[in-house]
Amino acid sequence: MTIKHCTIQDYLYNSQIPNTTKTQTMRNYYYIFLTLVLGLLLNACNTRNQKVKDNESPTVETIQYKNLEIPRTQVIPIKDTQSDRQYELYIKLPEGYSENNDIKYPVLYFTDAMWHFEILSGSTEYLMENIILVGISWQKDIKSTIPHISRFGDYTMTKSTNPEHQAKYQYGQASNHLNFIRNDVIKYVENNYQTDPNNRSYFGYSLGGSFGAYILFTQPNTFKNYILGSPTTLFDNSYIYEHESITTLKQKDLNANIFVSIGAMENEDMIEQAKGFIPMLKSKNYTNLSSKLEVIESADHSRAFPMTALRSMYWLSDFTK
Repeated sequence: MTIKHCTIQDYLYNSQIPNTTKTQTMRNYYYIFLTLVLGLLLNACNTRNQKVKDNESPTVETIQYKNLEIPRTQVIPIKDTQSDRQYELYIKLPEGYSENNDIKYPVLYFTDAMWHFEILSGSTEYLMENIILVGISWQKDIKSTIPHISRFGDYTMTKSTNPEHQAKYQYGQASNHLNFIRNDVIKYVENNYQTDPNNRSYFGYSLGGSFGAYILFTQPNTFKNYILGSPTTLFDNSYIYEHESITTLKQKDLNANIFVSIGAMENEDMIEQAKGFIPMLKSKNYTNLSSKLEVIESADHSRAFPMTALRSMYWLSDFTK
């Protein structure tokens, strides 16, 4: 028995179907065939593209960003009860803080918190692991395109003789800011955290360093340890020595540890004033005064900052054990 193999085309043409119908049927089968082929090709392309995408790194558009959070760090809103201004405290607690309620921790307070928090956080993590950090922000509820504009008023002692500059920067509000720190910031921290009130430290740089010197001469018992980094526009005979003499009338002894730094390539007047600051204090023969001057080699005002932060933390670690 012979089996005859035939294709669809043979069947259509040899069957008893009119020619026009055969032609139309062939076209239908042809379209179905093309559709199947195109479907297979598209599926193969999609599979290949997916494999390529799986091997590719995510693009900027596909990444969902998250804000970096520093462990054990809190942001606390706080109001200056005297001026009704709004600030923030950036508070970092030591590891294991909540495990023992009997421990009283030393506290490092610092100005310009947004600029200084990271380097102080990193260095104290290794050098002083049992210290609480309290960064004090710039004023938050202020209308200005300059985020840090409040520091020009908060950290300075005298008003500008230029009316335009004075109107813009509101110089000369250090006394009010010091009251805010003493009456609001320190009280809040010591009422809510396990702190040692006899071991408070201050860190300030540039205008913050000048402000620290102002605190030292007007309310020296605010802090035990003072770090004054590259202080600016403060050490002139017409102001700071006048306040120093007032302080000595009220307090026979200055009980403090003081670290002063200056960049070797800073303004000559600033270098001279910084180098003269420690001898001036020593000339008063304070028996409970410890001081150190650190000159940062090959550094101008900006480059002196990171080395000031690191070296002062080494220095401070001896007083916070």
